[in-house]
Amino acid sequence: MNDDRKTVKVLDKGFVRLVDFMGGDQGVVDAARVSYGGVSKGTEADKKLIAYLLKHSHLTPFEHAVFKFHVSAPIFVARQWFRHRFAAYNEISFRYTEVKDYFYLPAAWRAQDKKNKQGSTTDAALDQSALHAMFAAQVDAALKTYKTMIDMGVAREMARMVLPVNLYTEFYWTVNARSLMNFVSLRADGHAQWEIQRYGEALARTLRETMPWTYEAFLRHGWRGENPELSAQRSALEPEAAAR
Repeated sequence: MNDDRKTVKVLDKGFVRLVDFMGGDQGVVDAARVSYGGVSKGTEADKKLIAYLLKHSHLTPFEHAVFKFHVSAPIFVARQWFRHRFAAYNEISFRYTEVKDYFYLPAAWRAQDKKNKQGSTTDAALDQSALHAMFAAQVDAALKTYKTMIDMGVAREMARMVLPVNLYTEFYWTVNARSLMNFVSLRADGHAQWEIQRYGEALARTLRETMPWTYEAFLRHGWRGENPELSAQRSALEPEAAAR
């Protein structure tokens, strides 16, 4: 994978970048076969083994494939992300670094979903221009106040309290393939917040490029969510896959 393919742009200023990778499909196969002292029996047999493992929820071998990502996401997305605890995190500290003009500005505002208390929906009645102007003014004011406090001698660890949660943060995320598939299952699904769905899709693309056997088996036997991109890929598999 070259550097360009390692980075997937997300939202207006975010990204997911694959920094390091270990194991892969073969690492999963080797970890599974060691249980009974076995060795690889060829490509087709190894591919079928991965499908069998996912189909029957034998998931520990997938913990032997490990990804290290560099992620840039709005704070409100990161706070949802960090609920996935079976991983390692190191986040940028705004105690040590000064905040720059690096905020998520949504392309469109959504209304509260009347049926789903935690969801949102499109609404043509929303005054997008007025909402964009209001939001931009609030962000600009918060950043200006932050910079003024810094100039007045306030510590970074206190001045940051005025900043909104659409500020982009960055972190390193080291995660095994089992936990990565769990993240994609939950966060690429249509019931997740729209913004984090985009990150779920970006991670799915990385999984597809680095572990194609695992990704195909995941679509067949693990993916049950609602997402146009992933669901279309699943439907494109052989007809029997859609029925499984």
